[in-house]
Amino acid sequence: MNFLTIGHRGVMGVEPENTLRSFVAAERAGLDVIELDLHLSKDRALVIMHDAEVDRTTDGTGPISEKTLAELRALDAGRGERVPVLEEVLDAVKAPLQAEIKDVAAARALADVMGRRDLVGRVEVSSFHDAALAEIARLVPGVRTALIAGRYGTDVVERAVDAGATTVCLDIRRLTLEVVEHARKAELRVFGWVVNTQKHLRLVRALELDGATTDYPEIKRTGRFTA
Repeated sequence: MNFLTIGHRGVMGVEPENTLRSFVAAERAGLDVIELDLHLSKDRALVIMHDAEVDRTTDGTGPISEKTLAELRALDAGRGERVPVLEEVLDAVKAPLQAEIKDVAAARALADVMGRRDLVGRVEVSSFHDAALAEIARLVPGVRTALIAGRYGTDVVERAVDAGATTVCLDIRRLTLEVVEHARKAELRVFGWVVNTQKHLRLVRALELDGATTDYPEIKRTGRFTA
């Protein structure tokens, strides 16, 4: 199976994260998959931002859920970029996407878009939250899902299986051979995040992972191999 390089919020190491500029740069750099984060605005638009608040990545303040799409559009998301909605990303790039959802409400909104635009083959849905993955799986037959975990043991494999996920996305700093072997027995793909250094890339190779999420496009050039 070919090793996949996944652009973390585009190429957030060199461009403003979760912006069209970052996603286009990731595609031009040849990254295999583009990862992004979804939140619902006050008026239920699926906007692309990692945090629940706008403070860190824009010139605004306050929760996304308390702002309308128009209010979010008025913010500067870095280098003059605006906060995009999912549909804009779908049109701006052709690469496969890994869309992270934060809760069940976002799962339902994403399911609607996936149904309207026939995205089962293009979009893998990821989440730290088992219930969100179970909900998207219920609403979108055939959807591919991935369970994300930062603090975990071998139990993460059972959690993924129970949620119907086919992939686990795991913090590379905590990843062990025991967890990888347990995932393999359950026929799960294993991705490591965030792989930004040669040290972490060597670990990815040693553990024979299926993919790595990175902030930098250079990992694509230095990390080419077959897992």
